[in-house]
Amino acid sequence: MRNKVRELRTREELSQADLAAHLRVSRQTVNSIETERYTPSLSLAISVARFFDTSVEEIFFFDGSTVKGQS
Repeated sequence: MRNKVRELRTREELSQADLAAHLRVSRQTVNSIETERYTPSLSLAISVARFFDTSVEEIFFFDGSTVKGQS
């Protein structure tokens, strides 16, 4: 799953640690989300969207190349 977390975080001039503190997760979790090694739970995705005052769909999305069975 692709995401815009890093883009939004840097636009707000927040460190990963700052965002992690707001979301009550570890900095490593934020890093893993940003590098797309971890897909957040629905509740965490909603928390991220609320923090950035936008929708989950605006932050998290599927890239067509990541969906199995699609060419």
